[in-house]
Amino acid sequence: MSAPGQAGPMPWDGIISEEEQRAYNAAGFGRKTGLGRRPALLVIDVQYRTTGTVPAPFWEAIKEYPTSCGEVAWAAVERIQALLGLFRERDWPVLYPLVAPKQSFDRGRLSDKVPAIMDVAAKGYEFPPEIAPRESDILLPKKHPSAFFGTPLASYLINAGADSLVVTGCSTSGCVRGSVVDAFAYNFRVLVPHDAVYDRSATSHAVNLFDMASKYADVTSTDDAIGALRRIA
Repeated sequence: MSAPGQAGPMPWDGIISEEEQRAYNAAGFGRKTGLGRRPALLVIDVQYRTTGTVPAPFWEAIKEYPTSCGEVAWAAVERIQALLGLFRERDWPVLYPLVAPKQSFDRGRLSDKVPAIMDVAAKGYEFPPEIAPRESDILLPKKHPSAFFGTPLASYLINAGADSLVVTGCSTSGCVRGSVVDAFAYNFRVLVPHDAVYDRSATSHAVNLFDMASKYADVTSTDDAIGALRRIA
């Protein structure tokens, strides 16, 4: 069973029980909102520090960068690459919310919770070439999970005339979710391609996708997302 309007199996099937999904459906959660007329693409934290420099199983990948998510990251990179091709073909806005190298004054609760994020090697902040930004794209350094918190993202989106967001990147349960919730609060229509976001925990990935699909966003495959995007006049 999936949320209303969802086609085919979803990542949370088999993790969120059918009874729980029925409860959400009965309460009316999970209705599709669709896309507007001018979407923007967010590519969140897709840097070597979360992907590793080469595809590798998780336990191998974290030997290079402890914050890497392993092979699931590279599977998502391939799907993000397809989305980027369409957005650049249509000349739609592309924005890269990213973690910049940490400074001593950046120490706060995040460094308390995840000390490894304070000691990432410089190359860890670079982008895999498959999805690297171009000169016309907007780079958006951020200090916290949401791409909106303490950044001019909302201002950039208004200036670009964007009314919808396609959110990709890492991690599903952290920066993706935080950005999606804030985008929803700003009344943007939000679409999350479930195979273009990634997390080091498959369970957390699935549960957070279910919650976003129920309350804050449309969640589809990348192929279905591209189909919907191509139907925009």
